[in-house]
Amino acid sequence: MTDTTAAGKPSDVRPPGIEADEPSTLLTFLDYLREAVIGKTDGLTDEDARRPGVASGTSLLWLVRHLTAVELNWFLWAYRGEGGEPRDDDAPSPGDESVAGSVADYRAAIARANEVIAAAAGHLDRPGVRSLRPNAPAPSMRWLLVHMIEETGRHAGHADILREQLDGAVGR
Repeated sequence: MTDTTAAGKPSDVRPPGIEADEPSTLLTFLDYLREAVIGKTDGLTDEDARRPGVASGTSLLWLVRHLTAVELNWFLWAYRGEGGEPRDDDAPSPGDESVAGSVADYRAAIARANEVIAAAAGHLDRPGVRSLRPNAPAPSMRWLLVHMIEETGRHAGHADILREQLDGAVGR
């Protein structure tokens, strides 16, 4: 359920219900968090979304770019075994990215990741091809989903704070 402002625009996103199997529950929570991060960019100018809110230089668009790389790294590079090298998920922002382009890239990464997740449905214990962590075994899909819920949730909290600093907007 989404709350709305007086102007009828979404202001908050609610978590999913509890009547689902494990794979559906994990993916639904991950999708909920993904949308929460994307929602923090709604209505911002490109300049505002690029504006760092903390000394480390983290901005809303940096978070979206980071999560895009993390999705592709874990689900496609590590689990499926695609590509030669993982993406640099800590790369500095190029300075000319747009909200629309960054969100579109994130949504495309999510769609590709969700294809990998769907292909593993019913086999949450099956390990992927490789790990992003040196000398670690390839993680299972269950581990990846829980890790991505943690990673995306952590950054959704960062996005909450950054957005509130920009214009006072609050909510998930």
